[in-house]
Amino acid sequence: MNNNPIIFILDAGGTGFKFSAVQDWHEIIEPFTIPSAAPTLEEVLQKIITGFHECEIRCNAKASAISFCFPGPADYPNGIIGDLENMPTFRGGIPLKQMLENEFHVPVFINNDGDLFAYGEALGGLLPEVNKLLEQQRNPKRYKNLLGVTIGTGFGGGIVINKVLLNGDNSAGGEINRHRNPLYPTTSAEDSISIRAVRRVYGREAGIDFNDTPHPYDIYKIAMGQQPGDKEAALKSWNELATALADVLANAISLIDGIVVIGGGLSGAWPIFMPMLIKKMNEPFSGLNDGHAFSRMETEAFNLMDAQDMIRFTEKAGQMVKVPFSDQMVWYNPTKRVGIGITKLGTSSAVAIGAYAYAMEQLKE
Repeated sequence: MNNNPIIFILDAGGTGFKFSAVQDWHEIIEPFTIPSAAPTLEEVLQKIITGFHECEIRCNAKASAISFCFPGPADYPNGIIGDLENMPTFRGGIPLKQMLENEFHVPVFINNDGDLFAYGEALGGLLPEVNKLLEQQRNPKRYKNLLGVTIGTGFGGGIVINKVLLNGDNSAGGEINRHRNPLYPTTSAEDSISIRAVRRVYGREAGIDFNDTPHPYDIYKIAMGQQPGDKEAALKSWNELATALADVLANAISLIDGIVVIGGGLSGAWPIFMPMLIKKMNEPFSGLNDGHAFSRMETEAFNLMDAQDMIRFTEKAGQMVKVPFSDQMVWYNPTKRVGIGITKLGTSSAVAIGAYAYAMEQLKE
């Protein structure tokens, strides 16, 4: 019998509560979803309680802890949820952690979805896969830092530095959606990097009302020439997303300096937006006084979804250089590379693994 801890997981969104359970780094039940919409706060909270009780039934076991992501603003360490735009019944501070600890009598941990997504990919997704490929290429380089972003209903992010999740002093670390929108400077980046943004641009370019615009998957198929529609408008919608995302990622990666992994509902459209994203990230600055071009970033961005780019990214580079006033030689690699890839675990699974890891870490303390 396996006596290792079982952690109940919830990926909470504005439209659905997705429940799961993880043991030994693997989901041990089929995830299931309960619609999150309800007219009163009490009904929403009861859905959460019901979902975790259903986990008990499906696992035929009690949890060692509950760990999940929930939208902010929130005081995550104390498990108090603030005023939520996508869940308007949450107002005035709701002590969700204490409520669930009263009900289930186990420790409860809550964090941001972008944070837990990044944590899952750093520990069991893209980051270890990249390092494995580097090892196979006999490249001594290893990556320790990761920026994870999710693009879907909203635009979220999380940062992991050498296997440590950055929470921030105000539970606001990695809040990448608050970057200024480079295309519309009076708005946030999320207004160009989200489902509604893709639909809005398509409607604007195609001359149709927003309510009549296709969903992003259809806009992706139109852009790829796989479905009838206004192809130019579709391409414009994805190019605008890529342009805004490139500016935000270039700014962020200049501070974080690590791998970037993209998840969320729109990440599946990477074949259409990734080439433009990489191109824009690598475009040079032009000096204001003399017009002299210099690199947008100190590093070069590589598309990890492209086989040739992946080979170039992981191949060994550098040379031996002589130590002055001696016969010694040391290895010198002047190349600085960052890789941009798509979730390897799947967004929900990455969140589940991140939530499990976060709970296990807290339980040890």
